Amino acid sequence: MRILLVEDDKTIASGLEYSLQQDQFSTVICYNVESAKNVLVKQLDQFALCLVDLSLPDGSGYEICKIVKEQSDIPVIFLTAIDDEVNVVMGLDMGADDYITKPFRVRELLSRIKSVLRRYQKQPLAKTIIDIDPVRIHTQEGKVYKHGTEISVTALEYRLLLIFANHVGQILSRNQLLEQIWDVAGDFVNDNTLTVYIKRLREKLEDDPKEPTFIKTVRGLGYKVGE
Repeated sequence: MRILLVEDDKTIASGLEYSLQQDQFSTVICYNVESAKNVLVKQLDQFALCLVDLSLPDGSGYEICKIVKEQSDIPVIFLTAIDDEVNVVMGLDMGADDYITKPFRVRELLSRIKSVLRRYQKQPLAKTIIDIDPVRIHTQEGKVYKHGTEISVTALEYRLLLIFANHVGQILSRNQLLEQIWDVAGDFVNDNTLTVYIKRLREKLEDDPKEPTFIKTVRGLGYKVGE
């Protein structure tokens, strides 16, 4: 599998390239936003995943993530030295699939990469249309509607919604949700990210996000959608 690595620190980039190649990944390295854009224009469909530094000399990794997500469903993982909620939430809202804060262990990064790739390889629901009043999900198109109006959701918000759709009426604990979203790499993920996704989905799907009736909180147990 081919990975686009965007990292301005050439020492870090070289080390990551070596580690990825040792794990049977091929890589293309870019050191700034401009060169990454040029590569994506010509080769976007050739990549299985993009590994992008958030802070780059001529811009931000957000720009690269936006380009990728507007044109494809290729996963994006951010490398960031900025470990604060605002930047993490912004990246996740743009559709990024995961983030890892520097300094990190290479084995941890490889586990996250493989986990994200497994999620993208999983088959969608057999049903093509799922109705959970007032929400309708078109799984073949990857679209979500509320009262007939399309609602824009990020890739991971959509995946979280599908988990609920697969378990209508069931109480799902936070651990169950994290295991299904993040697969076996759940131990590496900050639990706060789940809170972010729940909050964003409620803001988009609830009539009153402060008094949710679609994604219900079952105190001390988890969350439930539907009867």
